[in-house]
Amino acid sequence: MAHQAGGQWQAPRPVPEGCEAQAYLHDYAALLEAVSFPSLVVDHRWNVVMANGAFETLFRGVRPHPTAMPGDNFLRFVLFHPDARDVLGEHEPGWCLPMLAHLRTALERCPHDHELQAIRREVAQDPIMEAAYRQGLPHWIRAVGEAATRLDGAVRLLLHPDPRRGPTECRIVDETTPTLQGAGCTRLTMVLRDARRPVAAARRPRRPRGTGAHLTVVPAPED
Repeated sequence: MAHQAGGQWQAPRPVPEGCEAQAYLHDYAALLEAVSFPSLVVDHRWNVVMANGAFETLFRGVRPHPTAMPGDNFLRFVLFHPDARDVLGEHEPGWCLPMLAHLRTALERCPHDHELQAIRREVAQDPIMEAAYRQGLPHWIRAVGEAATRLDGAVRLLLHPDPRRGPTECRIVDETTPTLQGAGCTRLTMVLRDARRPVAAARRPRRPRGTGAHLTVVPAPED
């Protein structure tokens, strides 16, 4: 059975697809737990439907947060949890900006979704993040191309809590089955690599909880 980050056993979250889909997700959780790499299943709001023990291990040092735990909503974790940069290396360009792009896409597809709108309002409350969403994100996409916003195949830096790994690149692989897709879910696996990078190049000081402005740099617009 899959875990929720934080160490508690978790049954798959309900999806509006009937008993057969529930049974499928229950069995799929056992498959997910057999994978040695961090792996999770999310819905279109990035709520975590299930996650395995390797995912839990990756985020085991994350402090409690009322709305942005990695095992609850991964989008909120990336954007709003002050500890996110302690696990997600190169946090702003590698994780925040791509996830802001996914938030924008999700809102374009489901403009009246209350949970997505709530995340958007929370972004708007942070002046730097709002500037990144409105001005920085379009400039960044023009500079790097739409492909940089895709998760499948992307290589990202993790700061793994296991000292035997430390800074480790991972390739994100989309392993969504047709049944998961039909239930409105996506499975993502972080395939850890052996190559390492210096900690000093990626780690930043931990911010006290409650501080705003989780982004520090907004790409400057072109003249």
